Amino acid sequence: MGKTLEDLRIYRTAESLCDDIWHNVIGWERFARDTVGKQLVQSSDSIGANIAEGYGRYHFRDDIKFLYYARGSAKEAGFWLRRAQNRGLIETEKCSGYIEGLTLLEPQLNAYINSIRRKANEPHTE
Repeated sequence: MGKTLEDLRIYRTAESLCDDIWHNVIGWERFARDTVGKQLVQSSDSIGANIAEGYGRYHFRDDIKFLYYARGSAKEAGFWLRRAQNRGLIETEKCSGYIEGLTLLEPQLNAYINSIRRKANEPHTE
């Protein structure tokens, strides 16, 4: 039996990271949540959502395209994390941990993209 989406470590990591960010942002004051918070939550949620969408496409090129979107969303989330830290919404240590998590996701996304490319180039046997 093949792997499920939930078997992918990168997907589980993205889920964990975005849930932790959500739990942090939900406690912010309304203006901060409605501006920086929404953007941060949406971009971090988008990482896992794009991994999932690509996984469900069952076509190598589509899967890779959505993994590129996931990688872009990780960069966007980093931008919003730095805004949150600079504006005193998130502690420096917490922000550094989130950014480290995002930084670790990037090479994992690249490796996953490369593994899909290799699969796409394998000869098809029937």
